[in-house]
Amino acid sequence: MIREKHQAYFKALGLHLQQIRKQQRLSQQELANRCEVDRAKISSIETASEDFVLTTLLELADALEVDPKELLDFNL
Repeated sequence: MIREKHQAYFKALGLHLQQIRKQQRLSQQELANRCEVDRAKISSIETASEDFVLTTLLELADALEVDPKELLDFNL
């Protein structure tokens, strides 16, 4: 469960992740395969409907071949 006070951060991160994924012309399934997670997890992160751990963030950065800081570089 995402805390209400953190919801804006999760929404912004989800949108930012989606933008990077689309810039790289990857489907949610392709990104999920690279991270070895299911597509539903990618969807839930992009729509801010699930909390996730740092490990997933690092796996996403690896799969997108970006520095993890780039995923966190977004505006609220």
